[in-house]
Amino acid sequence: MRKILIFGLLLGTALSYAQSFPWQNPLRIAWSTDGVNFGASTVFQDSSGVPSVIRWKGDTLICAFQWFRLPQNTPSWDRVAVKFSYDAGLNWTAPMPIVVNGLPLNFQRPFDPTLVIFGGDSLRIYFSSSEGIPMGGLNATVNTYSAKSLDGVHYTFEPGPRVDELTNKVIDPAVIYFNQSWHYTAPIGAPQEGAYHYVSPDGLNFSPVQSIPSDNLHNWTGNMMVKNNTELRFYGSGPNIWYNFSSNGGLWNGFVSTNIQGGDPSVLQVSGQSYLMIYVGKPYSTGVKDPDSAGGPFQIYPNPASDILQLRSAEGLVEYHYIIFNTDGRILKEGYTHVSSIDLDGIPVGICFLKIISGDQAGFFKFLKH
Repeated sequence: MRKILIFGLLLGTALSYAQSFPWQNPLRIAWSTDGVNFGASTVFQDSSGVPSVIRWKGDTLICAFQWFRLPQNTPSWDRVAVKFSYDAGLNWTAPMPIVVNGLPLNFQRPFDPTLVIFGGDSLRIYFSSSEGIPMGGLNATVNTYSAKSLDGVHYTFEPGPRVDELTNKVIDPAVIYFNQSWHYTAPIGAPQEGAYHYVSPDGLNFSPVQSIPSDNLHNWTGNMMVKNNTELRFYGSGPNIWYNFSSNGGLWNGFVSTNIQGGDPSVLQVSGQSYLMIYVGKPYSTGVKDPDSAGGPFQIYPNPASDILQLRSAEGLVEYHYIIFNTDGRILKEGYTHVSSIDLDGIPVGICFLKIISGDQAGFFKFLKH
């Protein structure tokens, strides 16, 4: 899982995918019969990262992730959100930002979420945070904390850090119950430094054990899962998403590469021969680096426009999601359509921005409403 920390954002930069920022990536979902070879993926959630998916209450699934839906400084911008599925992962609800009651006012917002079940149907979310915003980047003040919930949306903060490395930050936590113990991992630093490994009898008080070794091709940012109640797997990031496996949680047996390119994977064994993976996909493709007009396969006209903005696609129009917002990032209009025109009625005169998402493609435009 990637650390996602936002101190500020220039709108023009946000509109360009020339650089890879977390709000430029979609979460994708793919299915497999063996947990190694996955089929074609689809978009799970746009502008998001750091997923954690688990089974809850029988056939209910819940996925937590970091959400970056514009505009900024709203409940959906850089917040942990959750989605639910009641049909084993085929369909999902709209995302809902979580609420962590009792989080100290001087703590930065939770990031890097990981979900577990404890005490029957209760949920616990582990996340990274710190007292205040670290100056000069992440440092040893960043620890792993937790909160508990009965509904998956409203959580109660549990005081004190779960894991605190005194001389190093601990981010990107992964937690699971296996072999009569709670296991916690977090990357130490560079991929070849491996991962911290802690264990706990209750999920609250963790003690360090031997760190997990790695190499420069296998980054321990991801999540753990249990296969058939007998094998612990960690799915992580690299040139391809991979997993390592253990029968006891202490001795790891080697890396197995999947066919998926991406990052921050979370894999769940839905049934005996059905696995789903939610992971961070590549940034939306535009092929254009101009921050004022990164249109990809799309074109808009006329510009300036008064009543109607026309859209043309080199690949043919299918249903697409559009968002019009002003220079302050406030959404002026939003919708889903397959027609080639967008009505500008109600859009105030001035400079506006248009974001278009259609499948794996995205377009960004600056236009003048007059």
